Amino acid sequence: MMIIRPVRQQDLPAIRQLASKTGVGVTSLPPDEAHLQARIQRVLATWADEAAPAEQGYLFVLEDSQTRQVVGISGLEAAVGLSDPWYNYRLGTLVHASRDLAIYNQMPTLFLSNDHTGYSELCTLFLDPDYRHSKNGQLLSKCRFLFMAAFRERFAAKVIAEMRGYSDEQGKSPFWEGLGRHFFAIDFAEADRLTGLGQKAFIAELMPKHPLYVDFLPAETRAILGQVHPQTAPARAILESEGLKYEGYVDIFDAGPTLEAYVADIRAVRDSRVHPVQLGEPDQSGPLYLLANDRFTGFRALLGQVDFADERLILDPATAAALEIGPGDRVRAVPLFAPQSAPHASQQAAAQARQAATH
Repeated sequence: MMIIRPVRQQDLPAIRQLASKTGVGVTSLPPDEAHLQARIQRVLATWADEAAPAEQGYLFVLEDSQTRQVVGISGLEAAVGLSDPWYNYRLGTLVHASRDLAIYNQMPTLFLSNDHTGYSELCTLFLDPDYRHSKNGQLLSKCRFLFMAAFRERFAAKVIAEMRGYSDEQGKSPFWEGLGRHFFAIDFAEADRLTGLGQKAFIAELMPKHPLYVDFLPAETRAILGQVHPQTAPARAILESEGLKYEGYVDIFDAGPTLEAYVADIRAVRDSRVHPVQLGEPDQSGPLYLLANDRFTGFRALLGQVDFADERLILDPATAAALEIGPGDRVRAVPLFAPQSAPHASQQAAAQARQAATH
């Protein structure tokens, strides 16, 4: 069974091993032990209610219950840009017009922006390649929505997710080569490393503050604006299926898209419900549900089959034990995928009908 839980101090070696597999472009999980140690300490302080608002963040790990191996990680930041400026580019338009010459030109333009300051962030998503099956990626990504649903007061009204931008097999970014290199005179991998370590002051010192005309960029640079790395496409699809959207903001280094949404509009947040638990043997033919115990420091989430009896949610004993709950405790539940033709209530009604038919 695959279980989501909060990070622990003893997870550092496993997280360091995961970080060694990420490659260029995953700035929030650099393979640097001191940085990873500081990150773990910061999120542990958050769970202990000892972190300042600007420092609050969360890390969840995906653990194989049979081997006790940590095989994935995903994170949340409560509010970005409160201690260090949060930069990205906004794709906009400048109009150049002359009534006398009857000329009217709309020019696509990149504007340096801090528009997302104070937003919450979905970040640090990485799954070991050997475990990219059995909907593990869906669980690792979407578990954060159930945590946000349970503890809405700890997050901003809107949430963003910066997606890894396109780079080639050698780790070169066309956007960096066509734009960033002219201002920084360092390789993309080095800029990526420094950003991942939190050394972002050079961005403010060296990036141009005036708008940049997109048409002046090389064709291959223009072509990848807002595009994700091939390995990131599944992660983008998961977030977009939950309601996050690309609104024209891109990363300043690799032009990867920033997705965003109001937390209340995210499907797994909006449609999740809390039910008292009853132990039993649920029907195994229904849809998979994303399940969480709604505890703060003892948060657990997993995928499982359920049935409904009135408002009670029927779980098998093994799933209940993995969630560390028992009869009468409450669990948050939402279908892993949006129902194709019926709302959540109809799914629940169908499960109730199946349950009644067995008595």
